[in-house]
Amino acid sequence: MKRNAYRLFVTLTLLLCYSALYAQPAGVSTIDSLNLKYLNWYNLNPQSDRIEGTSVNKAYAELLAGKTPRKKIVVAVIDGGVDITHPDLKGKIWTNPREIAGNGLDDDNNGYADDIHGWNFIGNKQGENLLYEHMEFVRIYKSMKAEFGNITQIEKVAPADRDRYKLFDKCRAKYDDELKKHTEMNKSLENFEAYYKSKEDYLKRYLRKDKITEEDIKAIKSKSKNVNEAKKVMLDLYKKGFTYSDLAGMRKRTSEQLNYYLNLDFDPRKLVGDNPDDITDVDYGNADVKGPRSFHGTFVSGIITANRNNGIGTDGIAENVEIMVLRAVPDGDERDKDIALAIRYAVDNGANIINMSFGKYFSVNHRFMEEAIQYADNHNVLMIHSAGNASDNLDLIDHYPSSVIGNNTFAKNWITVGATTDKADKNFCGVFSNYGTKTVDLFAPGVNIISLFPENAYKMGDGTSYSGPVVAGIAALVWSYYPELSAQQLKDILLNSATNYPKLKVYIPDTSSKKKTKTAFSELSTTGGVVNAYNALKLAGETAGK
Repeated sequence: MKRNAYRLFVTLTLLLCYSALYAQPAGVSTIDSLNLKYLNWYNLNPQSDRIEGTSVNKAYAELLAGKTPRKKIVVAVIDGGVDITHPDLKGKIWTNPREIAGNGLDDDNNGYADDIHGWNFIGNKQGENLLYEHMEFVRIYKSMKAEFGNITQIEKVAPADRDRYKLFDKCRAKYDDELKKHTEMNKSLENFEAYYKSKEDYLKRYLRKDKITEEDIKAIKSKSKNVNEAKKVMLDLYKKGFTYSDLAGMRKRTSEQLNYYLNLDFDPRKLVGDNPDDITDVDYGNADVKGPRSFHGTFVSGIITANRNNGIGTDGIAENVEIMVLRAVPDGDERDKDIALAIRYAVDNGANIINMSFGKYFSVNHRFMEEAIQYADNHNVLMIHSAGNASDNLDLIDHYPSSVIGNNTFAKNWITVGATTDKADKNFCGVFSNYGTKTVDLFAPGVNIISLFPENAYKMGDGTSYSGPVVAGIAALVWSYYPELSAQQLKDILLNSATNYPKLKVYIPDTSSKKKTKTAFSELSTTGGVVNAYNALKLAGETAGK
């Protein structure tokens, strides 16, 4: 029994950690089903509410009361799709004024037929949509395997090819490590499920019931060693918050890893029908901006601009905003070409701000991205990018996309955002958040965030994916009242008005080590601060008045 109990403990610990990272979310139909302690906390004020929010509500009450926004701001959300019919997004979805819906024609001659609310860059003309993709390191490994697969010593590679070989070797090591990890996890989950089911079935037989509850198990009184062992196992699981749906979700996720993201025989791009390495091959995609899995983009959009005055759901940050939906992020790693074309679409069709809650550690065609980012930079578009959720110091590693657009050249209108919690204590930084004194500009709320979920539902979640849209929402709010500001000025205002915590020591984000190290919060980003709407609006007024 001790051996089985230990095995259960180890496997369950892995399961719960894995669940926190990869479990597929499920929304709730009423927001009351969530922990309302965290409802709209990102809008609250550190002084009056004692919550480390961004003072959005204070800004509306004290600075914007009686004032009318001067410009509708269009925020392009490049993501996995958005449920544009969610009631909390009513009136908040961008509509292309020059396109006629449903006629199959490119009325405005922008290259995209029936692009009423944006475009889907990971689908085909027949209306089929891509859901799963390879990880980028898998693409690199697969593309170079025939050339370098049998080579283990760089000395055997021609000097001209050695940089490419180094990239291949790095991706090969990453692939081998990930394949081993997920194969072992899949086996552990299989064993865990069999162990769990054996105990559950044993108690079902003992109680003579087809279904049993926690209360049924607690009520068991027996002298049988086997019965009491099964009882203890099941109650320990309940105590740790385990549900069978967790296990099913993990089994599904590991299967996705092995069958799609890491599967060398999988050919996802065949469905789309383009050449992903040719930026001029643009005749692909469709107008389905929701796609098969839109929870992430819907959540992001809700933070930016969920209706504040409709009496339901959540309160977004900016009121006078429309969301332009650009579906370009699959399950797996996004393609540089799709993101680059989405950025160009956003710029060409009037977006003022681009929110990008995605990222990766390898990039095959980063030149596509550099040129697109430069294009947006040249057209006064502000770009907001989430820092990522691997608790990495981005000063020390490559992470894509980034503000780097050439040798020692950086995009002027780019902001990278890390995640914070609601309390300014040692756990202020999200344990998962990437950071960097040189590479992350500022932080924003990104833990225990409640926002929208497809099919009229709501959800709570964590991630820099959600701190980025907090900044995008505040940027849109400020710009809607001060449209004369340039994107560069707006960026400077957001950074210079951030709330600072000069004396605060926090744990450096780390999800892999039990031993935690503290540092000054001010050392984790260029500003050392958290975005603040009230301060930003005050500074914007002063700047615009000069």
